[in-house]
Amino acid sequence: MWPNCISERLHFGVELAKRLNGEVISADSMQIYKYMDIGTAKPTKDETGCIPHHLIDFVEPDEEFNVSLYREKALKKIEEIIKNGKTPIIVGGTGLYINTIVNGIEFEDIQKDLEYEAELEKIANEKGNDFLFDMLLKVDPESAKIIEKNNIRRVIRALEIYKVTGKTKSLIDKESQKEVPYDYLIYGIDLDREILYERINKRVDLMINQGLIDEVKRIREKYNFSKTALQGLGYKEVIEYLDGNATFDEMIEKIKMQSRRYAKRQVTWFKKTKNIKWIDGNDKEKMIEQITNDYRK
Repeated sequence: MWPNCISERLHFGVELAKRLNGEVISADSMQIYKYMDIGTAKPTKDETGCIPHHLIDFVEPDEEFNVSLYREKALKKIEEIIKNGKTPIIVGGTGLYINTIVNGIEFEDIQKDLEYEAELEKIANEKGNDFLFDMLLKVDPESAKIIEKNNIRRVIRALEIYKVTGKTKSLIDKESQKEVPYDYLIYGIDLDREILYERINKRVDLMINQGLIDEVKRIREKYNFSKTALQGLGYKEVIEYLDGNATFDEMIEKIKMQSRRYAKRQVTWFKKTKNIKWIDGNDKEKMIEQITNDYRK
């Protein structure tokens, strides 16, 4: 299930779980990290109520985590929930996490080439995203169809996989696809772009008012953020502010801009997802009724 707005997603998942005797499994690559609470809109005890939430708050901020580890943990949790006679409800917006579960893609733990990765980052900085994306088009056009060109991290990873293995990412994905043991109902929440962006802007203001800057300070006193954890929207921008590389207003505007761009990439990703059913996100009660009825058919 794809979220257009983090806070809306939390309440929606809880309400749906109550109707379907369910438990929530997070598919959010940032909520896995301990202490990164405000910036990831991690659910509080009051927000989760009596509904168990899984795969949240279990990785240290200086630890790396990947989609292969997520798949292993998520499949075990799905099996446990079903054995207990309940319904697993996967809620989140990390496309790779959802893809590995519902489409049976078992991503290989391919070693990284940090030197080549740094070289590609330099190319992107000096020659631009378009140039780097053209490199991917030449070696792996299939992956280029589903990777948004401004998602530099994923473009670099696809090029890195090709260099390390001699195989394209798209081919490895096909070779790694396994039989899916469950039938999934997949829903995306469709919102008007202006409404979505307004919610994002309000969410960023709320994060700052709730103490995001102090949260980052506390984490930095104890940890060096892992490269993966730094992908969390807001954290890198706050660090730039704390290090004197941006003003307060510049920090806020950059967080909002990057959040809007990320939401746009999410839309692009999930619009290409097979078997996804898009539902109007303006009426939460109607959404819950529709999914509940579909599930009980």
